[in-house]
Amino acid sequence: MYLKEEVYKRISQQKKQLDKLRPFPKCALERLRARFRILLTYNSNAIEGNTLSLSETKLVVEEGITIGGKTLREHHEAINHQKALALLENFVSSKKILAEEDLFALHSIILDNIIDDERGMYRKRKVWIEGASFLPVRPELISQKMKAFFQWLYDNPEHLHAIELAFTAHEKFVFIHPFIDGNGRIARLLTSVLLMQKGYPPLLILKTERQKYIRTLETAHQGNYVPFVNFMARCLERSLAVYLDALLTADKTEEYISLQDATKYCSYSQEYLSLLARKGALETVKFERNWMTTKKAVEEYVKKQQN
Repeated sequence: MYLKEEVYKRISQQKKQLDKLRPFPKCALERLRARFRILLTYNSNAIEGNTLSLSETKLVVEEGITIGGKTLREHHEAINHQKALALLENFVSSKKILAEEDLFALHSIILDNIIDDERGMYRKRKVWIEGASFLPVRPELISQKMKAFFQWLYDNPEHLHAIELAFTAHEKFVFIHPFIDGNGRIARLLTSVLLMQKGYPPLLILKTERQKYIRTLETAHQGNYVPFVNFMARCLERSLAVYLDALLTADKTEEYISLQDATKYCSYSQEYLSLLARKGALETVKFERNWMTTKKAVEEYVKKQQN
């Protein structure tokens, strides 16, 4: 098992909380999805170098506004990613088993109006990834490798937990690098759909986490999956936290608060709570650069220390 036990327990607890709230209120869920789609689009594109801000991304996809000083490609990347997320939700609602043709459909959307000659198909050329220590699979071997990938995905020979399987699939897909462009975006979409099919929210990796994401992914390419899987798990914790924060509006003890506000419920300083957060000793999630926790988590930690 790649997941640290304490991380697995926290995710399991969050998932149980989320499942208790099903069926979700329709209006609240749609507002949450709309907000999350923008966050996913902005951050996934920004990781790949798109310079649209979060507010600019929202204007492009919701209002159809053209942003001055931004490239046409950046606008299409935002629009295309939203369309890809809609297709993802269709996969989940239809309970469709993800197949090769579905990846082609996603890729075709992601590169619409960007690259036409190899859109929706495996690449026919060699590629090199700047700064990476591995060489992606040669073009003539991609089809074979992807068939083996899907076989591995659905056989799950290592008997990985669903979330470990989704994160490991992310690494294996990136290592093959089957498309001429858009592999990172497709990998993140692939991971999200695998999670969503098991009742989890989509995976949100922030732009500010790009370096850690790349660094741990590189470590996984070298055979050590633990740092990468646990990094991705913390990102999933945040996704679960966003969903719970939006749906648990009646329970004030479950609302996410800043560490500064958390000092009201204990005798610890903000700096000490930050240390606990970094060590994983206090149940927290990270929004952008800020650690957040709940009143309940603080009270449970204090009670644990007193026993």
